Amino acid sequence: MPAVTVENPLTLPRVTASADAVARPVLAVTTAPSGFEGEGFPVRRAFAGINYRHLDPFIMMDQMGEVEYAPGEPKGTPWHPHRGFETVTYIIDGIFDHQDSNGGGGTITNGDTQWMTAGSGLLHIEAPPEHLVMSGGLFHGLQLWVNLPAKDKMMAPRYQDIRSRSVQLLTSPDGGALLRVIAGELDGHEGPGITHTPITMIHATLAPGAEVTLPWREDFNGLAYVMAGRGAVGAERRPIHLGQTAVFGAGGSLTVRADEQQDSHTPDLEVVLLGGRPIREPMAHYGPFVMNTKDELMQAFEDFQKGRLGTVPAVHGMTEKGPGQD
Repeated sequence: MPAVTVENPLTLPRVTASADAVARPVLAVTTAPSGFEGEGFPVRRAFAGINYRHLDPFIMMDQMGEVEYAPGEPKGTPWHPHRGFETVTYIIDGIFDHQDSNGGGGTITNGDTQWMTAGSGLLHIEAPPEHLVMSGGLFHGLQLWVNLPAKDKMMAPRYQDIRSRSVQLLTSPDGGALLRVIAGELDGHEGPGITHTPITMIHATLAPGAEVTLPWREDFNGLAYVMAGRGAVGAERRPIHLGQTAVFGAGGSLTVRADEQQDSHTPDLEVVLLGGRPIREPMAHYGPFVMNTKDELMQAFEDFQKGRLGTVPAVHGMTEKGPGQD
């Protein structure tokens, strides 16, 4: 799990919560069911079964892989629409190409993030490059959906290409945890992702036996999802392992700890930490559209069917048809 790392974490800025910060209790630990997405790549549905009041402003998150593809097996998603939210695709291992009908796109690989604000709507496609399809190889990543408030749902689409080298790297006081701040802020250190909805997104790697207690904004919710390994969360050390999500209650700090013993194929505990300011607006969600009302959902479907969310670029015209084309 390379993402982005450093040889000696103690060269990095160190963060810790103040001693008087109120520790966030663990409200629940849930286990993600497995499924398939797009053209058939395996995913874990990280937020399945969690009440939306604990997720807001996050909508869903899929762990894509970890999977070792044989030659000819790598898969992606076909052209599809989005409106009303942001998609965040974080690639840990492997390569994904992205293109959208608004002119955004690029190639993301180990530790890179594609941050797409769908806003008023667009079409996009995500797929492994042809050389990876031919060779096969390791693929592992996350896709997170972040809601937009009503005032921003119809904003112009935007694309951010966040390279691994721009991610803010931090560590714990003893150097046992490597913290990659992708978006938002942690103890005054800001990540490169520009967000409309205030959030924090961190990929943390904890060495066996390491523990970190981080300051956490009291107006944010708190979630921890384990991508690999096993450990514990909260001051009460609630056990957690691969494919599980911890939901934290209110407070000013949260704690994650790695078990002393990890699996042979997983040397460290790998966790994604998420926090965001709840939007607290009605949400109408169906398929690729996230709006505030059913009428807005119906309008989104009509706009897609009539080609108002964009068209597939001409380079794909011989093999794929855009919406509204026969």
